[in-house]
Amino acid sequence: MSKNHVAKVLALLLGLVMITGACTTDSSQDGVEAGGEAAQEGAPEGCAVGSINVSGSSTVEPISRRAAELYEDVCPDTVVTVDGPGTGDGFALFCAGETDISDASRAIKDSEAADCDANGIEFTEIKVANDGIAVMTNPNNAVECLSFVDLYALLGGQSEGYADWSDASDLAIELGSDVAPYPDLPLDVSAPGTESGTYDSLVEIVLEELGEENEGEDGQFVRQDFAGNADDNVIVEGITGSESSLGWVGFAFADANADVVKALAISEKPGGDCVLPTAETIADNSYPVSRALYIYVSNTKVNENPALAGYVDYYLGDAYSESVTKAFGDSGYVELPAGELAEVQANWESAKG
Repeated sequence: MSKNHVAKVLALLLGLVMITGACTTDSSQDGVEAGGEAAQEGAPEGCAVGSINVSGSSTVEPISRRAAELYEDVCPDTVVTVDGPGTGDGFALFCAGETDISDASRAIKDSEAADCDANGIEFTEIKVANDGIAVMTNPNNAVECLSFVDLYALLGGQSEGYADWSDASDLAIELGSDVAPYPDLPLDVSAPGTESGTYDSLVEIVLEELGEENEGEDGQFVRQDFAGNADDNVIVEGITGSESSLGWVGFAFADANADVVKALAISEKPGGDCVLPTAETIADNSYPVSRALYIYVSNTKVNENPALAGYVDYYLGDAYSESVTKAFGDSGYVELPAGELAEVQANWESAKG
């Protein structure tokens, strides 16, 4: 074989290698574009190119946001947007078909579920954590424990217009308080607004029964003469700004700000056991102002958006513990017991089909 012939054969072989390499590169790139991060080594099953919109409770927002950050680390072709205008506002967006997931610090109301149904929005309710509502004041306030009766006298519908703690003393004594009379100090309320599930939860757990007993079923169960806010950080700022403040947020927010606010012990009945909100007392239900936290997932959007199921799978799986317990760094919410979490995961698997 001549040297010229050998050279031609080698050139032909080199050309074939280059063409094969180019085809392999193109095919691999197409796989990433079509299947998203699922083509990346080490990525969890379910990664896909897409976007997910989460809105609702400011209390649940840090959990969903942390889960989103963790998910985007392993599935960078999925973009998850999370905000927290409040549970009620979140359900309004969700039931209008504008979001994929609604964070909620209470269960959906019948009226909200009816709105979803009217708009053809089917959903799956998923419990993600336990939380307590922390009743707070400034660390310089001498008050240490309040009962449901005290909270009603200070924050209920009949307390409308009370400018000082002492203004509520007569009502509290009439209802059986063992703490009143209260000090003659300004009653500066810093608390959630009506759009917040944390607002609704305190009303339902603490104020509603006393309100019905004293005002009737059509009564206004919480005073309306304070500027409610959906941003828990703003509420905390209000508590720190007045030495005789009173308000409430989700436990995790209060715990994360324990250096600047004081969580009060709560007793359900006057003279009862005063229980501070902690991860342990919330988990064992000994803290009387405890609740469940949820996400609501649009079944319709799951069918339309491959990325959505992957995010929820990861939220309830690999990301769960860190997202719940480290939502604020060292502070967090209370994880579901292992058996309950397994049941939640099984229900989700069944719901998504």
